[in-house]
Amino acid sequence: MFTALLWGGGALATAFQAGPVPALVSVGYRMVTAGLLMMLWARWRGVTLTVPRADRPWVLVQGVLFFGLAFIAFYNAVRLIPSGPAALVLSTSSVFAALFGRLVLGTRLTIRHGLGLGLGILGVAVVFSGDILTLIAGNGLAGSRGGTTGDATAVVAGLAWAALAAIAAGFGTVIGARNQGRGLAMETVITWGGLIGGATAFAAAILSGQPIRFDPSLRYVASLAYLAVPASCVNFLVYFSLVRRIGPGRAAYAMALVPLVALSLSWGFEGLVLTPVILAGAAIILAGNVLVLRR
Repeated sequence: MFTALLWGGGALATAFQAGPVPALVSVGYRMVTAGLLMMLWARWRGVTLTVPRADRPWVLVQGVLFFGLAFIAFYNAVRLIPSGPAALVLSTSSVFAALFGRLVLGTRLTIRHGLGLGLGILGVAVVFSGDILTLIAGNGLAGSRGGTTGDATAVVAGLAWAALAAIAAGFGTVIGARNQGRGLAMETVITWGGLIGGATAFAAAILSGQPIRFDPSLRYVASLAYLAVPASCVNFLVYFSLVRRIGPGRAAYAMALVPLVALSLSWGFEGLVLTPVILAGAAIILAGNVLVLRR
């Protein structure tokens, strides 16, 4: 629940980052800051930052996917659609984590697990169904923030970015489970993952010709501070601790609670209308979460 609260708040803070700083650059600032802070924390606790040669490619892949691509995609998504619906799509990362876990780690998928994941997907579909119909009709997204238009192309692009974020987060979670299974400390992986993810974002910005600029406004700096420290350093430690204890599929299902938090914050700060359909879908997501997490 704690990780869902942090990530749900992070969805809104990510929306606050929209402005003159390109999404790629914002991700770079966030991840490099988080990586450097985690490096200091690891040094203070006496945790080694050395990664065995055989594990370096896996740490690199995790850094590019989980700390880089997943956040690049989500930042782009919330610039096109509100943070609440974007978080709904991101919650399906649990499905991808379960599937990739089966392929990479040989994790067993039970019928109860499958039913729970199915309820999660159904809940996301129910919550989003009304907005999709509204968009098909050519109207703006119900309750969206002012920066979102009714352009169907932009909305589809936003959904595609959010789906890419879910896939990258799910695969990155499985790689993280593999790295922890090899005995790598969470602080070590988060340090290098953050720095690799930040470098990936900055490299993509430079290659695509986007300017490296900074927004000194209180809104941007405060949201960056929240995203780098509670929503990254603290949250990554909590999240990958869950991965170690309960496995990547079930840990990623914590994402199912993220949209509930994000929708509540969107309601409070972005004017999102919480209709009966949205509330019904949220209940379905919670039911799936309980089913998956039951022992």
